[in-house]
Amino acid sequence: MTSVAVVGAGSWGTALSALLSKKGHDVCLWAFEPEVAEQITQNRENGSYLSGIELPENLRSTADLATALQGAEVVVSVSPAQVVGAVMAEAAEHIDEDALIISASKGIETKTLRRMDEVMSEVLDPAQMDGFTVLSGPSFAVEVARGIPTAVVAASASEDAALAAQELFQTDYFRVYTGSDVIGVELGGALKNVIALGAGVAAGLRCGHNTLAALVTRGLAEMRRLGVAMGAHASTFSGLAGMGDLFLTCTGTLSRNRTVGYRLGQGEALDTILGEMSAVAEGVATATAVHDLAARYGVDMPIAEEVFGILTQGTDPGRAVENLMQRDPKPEDSF
Repeated sequence: MTSVAVVGAGSWGTALSALLSKKGHDVCLWAFEPEVAEQITQNRENGSYLSGIELPENLRSTADLATALQGAEVVVSVSPAQVVGAVMAEAAEHIDEDALIISASKGIETKTLRRMDEVMSEVLDPAQMDGFTVLSGPSFAVEVARGIPTAVVAASASEDAALAAQELFQTDYFRVYTGSDVIGVELGGALKNVIALGAGVAAGLRCGHNTLAALVTRGLAEMRRLGVAMGAHASTFSGLAGMGDLFLTCTGTLSRNRTVGYRLGQGEALDTILGEMSAVAEGVATATAVHDLAARYGVDMPIAEEVFGILTQGTDPGRAVENLMQRDPKPEDSF
């Protein structure tokens, strides 16, 4: 039995906590909102973020970060990407030096353009970052919580750490592959959300299957181009953290990012959509970061740029599709 602290009680953090608890691990789930911790403790359900899922009796929850981290051999960070830095800075003094740090958040910090591994390197000691691992892949939280077969990847510069994460999470319905490309896996999990917003817009405009197939394919090319420019392996984007997660979030009706895009395509205002959501659609913030990163690295990302325009510059969704279709003809490249 391993002592695990899961930092972040959104749908994904709750699903991972339930999985680990069912395996017999000693899990404490930290919730920012005291009422969420209370729901889990009293009702065995996270009604705010994972409604309808009965949680294991042995899963503990608290709104006190120090309590959640006390004695934890593994710390799983699952807070929204834009607050990971603040949360983990507070957590740092309570994390054991030998604890394995696993990041399961998907996003890029908008203000600094840092990936989650870079964010944590700023707030954690080097010893705490030894063996840092990122967990990503096509995985809707509610399906994992229901035991539906799922496959993800655990990537780390340390093979031992990746194998430890694999052993920790692997079950008969949750298959974990290992990898070493932390940058690629981080970027795959973040960038696909921006393309999924575009896929939702296309669906909202009733563009059809042809459009979706083109958008997913060319969106993957954009992800790969930026990833390679930032030091990732091109092959990572053909795997679970790239194509796998992109396919899921662009086609699955459970995707928050696709849902936001769909409603934008239907003509709703972004503020209205976000105001009605309790969970975070990471792609909305990530779109600005991707816009800035593409400019920094000189990478052409026309789909991401049109999504950025819709979100921040008032570009009409229908016009965004026209802009993409009317670009100068060119060869299809491998990237």
